[in-house]
Amino acid sequence: NKDKWIGVGGHFEANESPEECLLREVHEETGLTLTSYRFRGLVTFHLEKTDGDFSETEYMCLYTADAYEGEITECEEGVLEWVPKEKVEQLPIWEGDKIFFKLLNEEHPWFSLKLVYEGDVLRQAVLDGERIVG
Repeated sequence: NKDKWIGVGGHFEANESPEECLLREVHEETGLTLTSYRFRGLVTFHLEKTDGDFSETEYMCLYTADAYEGEITECEEGVLEWVPKEKVEQLPIWEGDKIFFKLLNEEHPWFSLKLVYEGDVLRQAVLDGERIVG
């Protein structure tokens, strides 16, 4: 994610549910405790190196939150900044992120989105089983 803006998040720890991971990661990275949140979708990232000798698949549980307690603290993983929703697409973000931000902003119901990258290039996007890119 070098030189890209990304949301708060991280990897599951042993025996965590998606909600436990969400609450822990948000608290670790921001100091905030979420009090209201919603599971919005599952994103599958398939990553291929351009020379074809490496591939990896990662899954992301995508949540939005509309209430929290606490104050923002500094984060060791990068600089935290609130960005108005309408300005997110103007930031240097991944092409696939633009797709799920649009779905979130449009209040799309729960979705499954598969994003296939070759290096930094989005080669394919599949929304709920229907190809929308590539």
